[in-house]
Amino acid sequence: MEKRRIAITGGIGSGKSYVCRLLEKRGIVVYDCDSNAKRLMVDSPVIRKGLQQLIGEEAYIDGRLNKPVIASFMMQSDENTLAVNAIVHPAVYQDYLAAETEWMESAILFDSGLYRHFDIIICVSAPEEVRIQRVMQRDGISREKTLEWINKQWPQEDVIAGSDYEIVNDGIMDLDKQIDNILHQLKD
Repeated sequence: MEKRRIAITGGIGSGKSYVCRLLEKRGIVVYDCDSNAKRLMVDSPVIRKGLQQLIGEEAYIDGRLNKPVIASFMMQSDENTLAVNAIVHPAVYQDYLAAETEWMESAILFDSGLYRHFDIIICVSAPEEVRIQRVMQRDGISREKTLEWINKQWPQEDVIAGSDYEIVNDGIMDLDKQIDNILHQLKD
């Protein structure tokens, strides 16, 4: 029987990583797109070549990823972001498949088009104000910068609508109960 592919998604500050840690306590291995994309942007010759062709040789300095140059390039336009993502996302998905895990965490599952490859999608949501406060505290950035990042992502209500399940991480609802309920439904 072929393994199901299950994705966890949600906007910045929703608490996806925290939910994934709770899943891992239950013995579920979750592939982290963000950390693996960062690793692949350094290690993958395919990504390196693609980014250098797109941005220029300055995308890497002394063999290391030049994050400020790439971030600046991506912030210039949505087209630039899409172009970088078109290089990085296919490599990340192939790496996920090679990892042979059922579960993947991706903040930009819908933005990237990766959602098409998954059988089940679970959205972690939180009220916008809660998300803003979490990101400001975690990253030490301004409210304006936080809102800029939130507004660059798909609207939370669209992500919820495109998902099979929702875990509300508002600091009030019981996360363990919600996770166990979903896991129980996935077994049936």
